[in-house]
Amino acid sequence: MKIFKLAFVAILLIAATATATAQKFGYVNSAEILAELPAMKAAESNLEGLQKQLQKKGQAMVQTFQTDYQALQAQAQEGTMSPKQQQEAAAKLQVREEEIGTFEQTMMADLQKKRAELLEPIYNEINQAIEDVAKENGYQFIFDQQVLLYGEESQDVSAMVKAKLGL
Repeated sequence: MKIFKLAFVAILLIAATATATAQKFGYVNSAEILAELPAMKAAESNLEGLQKQLQKKGQAMVQTFQTDYQALQAQAQEGTMSPKQQQEAAAKLQVREEEIGTFEQTMMADLQKKRAELLEPIYNEINQAIEDVAKENGYQFIFDQQVLLYGEESQDVSAMVKAKLGL
């Protein structure tokens, strides 16, 4: 009976070892793949254009604010404004300053939203290509090279993923 149990345990160990060695691992350099994709270059260009446009608008708002602030200071020093007029002008400038702050926050949120909108389909396309390569070549796991501490060159499937993406 003990021999039977030992034999059974030995068979289980052999089966587990065979299963573990049958697993196939690979890795990709996703940063390199992203850099080579024309869609990624177009998305980056689009985002850069939008960012410059929004920054230009923000800079114009700040420039106008600074000009008006300096004009208010000059008028106050010359004594051409009453204290009440100075308070009203200062209050208007404070409202504009808050508008500039709100614009900057909105600008950042808009850029993040646009980035997500442009990059999501690109990431989905890459993930689908990786999944297709894994299924076609029997890989159970494919890791990103950036988180990999060690990997044999022969397990780099980046070229297959690039081919799947038409690069």
